[in-house]
Amino acid sequence: MPTTLIHAGRALTPASEISDAGILIRDDVIEAVGPRSSLRLPAGAREVSATETTAIPGFIDIHIHGAGGRDFMEATGDALAAVTRKVAEFGTTSLLATTTAGPDDTSRAAAGISLYITQQHAATESRAEVLGIHLEGPFISKTRRGVHPAEWIQSPSEALLQRFLEAAEGKARLITIAPEVLGATPCIEAARKAGLVVSVGHTDANYEQTRFAIARGARSATHTYNAMRPFTHRDPGVIGAVLTSPEIHAELIADGVHVEEGAMKLLLGAKGHERVILVSDGLSATGMPDGKYLLGGMEVIVTNGVCRNAAGILAGSTLTLDRALRNIANLGVPLTDTVRMLTLNPASLLGIEFKKGSLRTGADADVVLLDESMHVSYVWARGLPVA
Repeated sequence: MPTTLIHAGRALTPASEISDAGILIRDDVIEAVGPRSSLRLPAGAREVSATETTAIPGFIDIHIHGAGGRDFMEATGDALAAVTRKVAEFGTTSLLATTTAGPDDTSRAAAGISLYITQQHAATESRAEVLGIHLEGPFISKTRRGVHPAEWIQSPSEALLQRFLEAAEGKARLITIAPEVLGATPCIEAARKAGLVVSVGHTDANYEQTRFAIARGARSATHTYNAMRPFTHRDPGVIGAVLTSPEIHAELIADGVHVEEGAMKLLLGAKGHERVILVSDGLSATGMPDGKYLLGGMEVIVTNGVCRNAAGILAGSTLTLDRALRNIANLGVPLTDTVRMLTLNPASLLGIEFKKGSLRTGADADVVLLDESMHVSYVWARGLPVA
């Protein structure tokens, strides 16, 4: 792998801004980052001059089901390679493969995704890295199931959780649980002991039930507002607990369809830029034309880029994270803060902030260059340029 020195107009690390920035990549890591004048071009290295761009860390998507016509539930090497190639084009360099199914298919998919993760670094082409698995269910509420078929839903069970963990062979990183469902508390505690991040989602929990789950270790909220008990002034519910609990991160699908502008502003104002994580909840239709696609085993219809099932219920999205960045920045949020919601925040939630989500010495060489209109110009994933 050639040594590369990227020369950008500025870099958002995102903790700081560096003008006239240089980023030295050797093999698959960042060897140095700072003002270009402070960096020497090593012998045999090539310099990429892109002084009209802004360099940022690669995006991390902790909630995505598929892209490019393929779904993670297929759990084959070809399917995962297709998804990770497609999203890398839009700046996503790391992700959690998200499963949604009943117990048997969840176990099957977890095993297939785990095998792919073990073998992915043998590939010579540039694509997003699968960091692990996000188990979105089946421990969710039937009342707030969204498009998840009722027959897939199971009561939280430590035994069933252990089955998923064994199938994933240590690759499960995050799990969505409805905290009000019978059996949720011991399952949350078991998941935390196994090293998983617990996210409250697809839930009809009230305020007290959600606060209890947070006290037991829940640290994230799955696609905040969506598939949740609505907020009212006398029944603040799960949304009220998420908005007022500084220890919990909040996922946000910033496509302008799942959440209206005013609600996005409320979430950003309440949580601050350090506790919001922008996610795609993307499905196989991402990067594809309108038509019929699969989300797990469910057929969904995409019209004008919006995904719904036959009953008209929203079913994931076709959002790419570069578009989420522009949507949030267009609300008036500073670009540095917006970048943080796509990079450092998800890395911090997963406990990998020294490896991912930042432009820093020793971090993986995941770099995105944005043009003046905040569109992706160039991408490097673990030091390899994305074609």
